[in-house]
Amino acid sequence: MKCSVVILNWNGEQMLKRYLPSVVRHSALPDCEVVVADNGSTDGSLRLLRREFPSVRLITFRQNYGFAEGYNRALEQVDSTYTVLLNSDVEVTDGWLTPLIAYMDEHNDVAAVQPKILSDRDRTRFEHAGAAGGYLNRLGYPYCRGRILSWTAKDEGQYNSIVNVDWCSGACMCVRTKAYKEEGGLDASFFAHMEEIDLCWRLRRKGWKLACLPISKVYHLGGGSLDYSNPRKTYLNFRNNIWMLRKNLSHNRYIFVAAVRAILDNATAIVYLLMGRPAMAKAIWQARKDAVKS
Repeated sequence: MKCSVVILNWNGEQMLKRYLPSVVRHSALPDCEVVVADNGSTDGSLRLLRREFPSVRLITFRQNYGFAEGYNRALEQVDSTYTVLLNSDVEVTDGWLTPLIAYMDEHNDVAAVQPKILSDRDRTRFEHAGAAGGYLNRLGYPYCRGRILSWTAKDEGQYNSIVNVDWCSGACMCVRTKAYKEEGGLDASFFAHMEEIDLCWRLRRKGWKLACLPISKVYHLGGGSLDYSNPRKTYLNFRNNIWMLRKNLSHNRYIFVAAVRAILDNATAIVYLLMGRPAMAKAIWQARKDAVKS
């Protein structure tokens, strides 16, 4: 098999009903398949898939393993040259998959690529999770072409060039299946959030390149599992970011970055307190506590 488009699902019946038809319709290429890996859903997801999407290969788990371990277990049952990790709340467009596969075929030093990711809420703007390619600043904060913090730019073609990036979004990332498996896949301890950035960092440390191909375009709803204002999401982002830095930076560099980040993270928590959002501040402090003691 050339390519498997793998969607991880957990109680996402409505998302599948809304977004899966575009994936099936626009991914019908020779030697390609669409796979849904179900993380122990208790809603009507499985009934929907079996009734309305018979062409989709179904992988089922008895429990929710989270984003990272769920994908790792799914890819144990995938032998394609390329695997697309695709969120269940993504609408793909006509011709989205062909350039991703072609670029990987032509560039043997590239481990993963992503398309341009636009918002399904406002299709004129980039989406938070990936936009037009991801980067990390010197302190380990992720950002994107077309997105800084919570602000996203309007897509006016300013990021239509193909560029190498630091990380590709887990919302839609085409990766060499062999490279994914050899690197150990996504870090299951992360459960969700930052795990694709960590994987991309590890791949780059092994000499692989990553790229964004804006000629391919998808629309991402975002916040489908956890809303951006959810303290749980904040907790996972802050905890996992510290874990990622500790794993991938040299010891001396990590000591310096960790000291600066302690100041900045605590300042962010205080800002949330002043805004009257104590749950967010508590999430940051708990994340730092758990990250440091682990």
